[in-house]
Parts: sequence; C-alpha cells; structure tokens
Amino acid sequence: MVVERFSQNVINSGIFRLYIATGFFATLIFFVINADLYTPLEMIFGIIGVTIVLKGLSNMMLSLIILLFNLDNKRKELDYKYNEEKINAMMAELGVQDAQTSGTKAT
Repeated sequence: MVVERFSQNVINSGIFRLYIATGFFATLIFFVINADLYTPLEMIFGIIGVTIVLKGLSNMMLSLIILLFNLDNKRKELDYKYNEEKINAMMAELGVQDAQTSGTKAT
C-alpha cells in the first residue's frame, strides 16, 4: 500500500508528463527548424516515435524509482505504531483490572 501511494503521488505530481511534453515540443521545434531536410510524413513519424520513446523511458524511470524505494523506515514506523497501540491496550486493560481489584478491596 505504501508503494502504491508513493507511485500515485509521483504520477500525479506531473513530473513525467512535463518530461514527455518537453521532449515532444523540443522534437517539434527541431523538425520545424530543419523543415527543409525532412518531409511532413517523416516529421510526424519522428515526433510520434520520440514521444513513444520518452513515454517508455518515463515508465522505466518510475519502475526504477519504485524498485529502489526503501521501505525499511516505513516498516519501522508501522511496527512502532503497532507496538504502541498494543502497549496502550495493555495499559488500559491493566488499569481496568487495577480498578476492579481496588473496588473489590474497598467493599
């Protein structure tokens, strides 16, 4: 669940869309500047090809980020919270037992 939330945050941040859009417009500008060297069909295929390659690279970068994401700190934090809840539950139960024993001693 932690990795899914992290990857959704990365995807929703728009950094990969910005990366792809920058590459798309850079390729578009390249072909417009060099319009006398390429036919319109070559330009279209070039722009589409570069955009597909950049999308693939961004997916590979996302998978690499997820692969290298260290979960040890998160696991320690979750273990601490779990143990804290168990200790609090035990303390509450001990308090109830103490109140019951002190109530029976008073009568």
